[in-house]
Amino acid sequence: MELEISHIGRKCERAVVTAYQELHGMGQSEMQIFSACTTLYRIHHPESSIPEARLLVSEWIDHHIVRRDRGATRGCNC
Repeated sequence: MELEISHIGRKCERAVVTAYQELHGMGQSEMQIFSACTTLYRIHHPESSIPEARLLVSEWIDHHIVRRDRGATRGCNC
């Protein structure tokens, strides 16, 4: 399941994907992982609403983990 994530330019996006991989590897449930990743995103971006953070994190997980796409994603400028 380990993905090469060095191509991810945004620090928060890379942190979310790394956290997902590590928590998944530790056997955490998908809901626990998603909640932790959403919290991590909001630590990077406290101005983000919870629904906005959930949407973006779910898009990143789908993009990088589910589809294994290496293309650009929408998000912040960090």
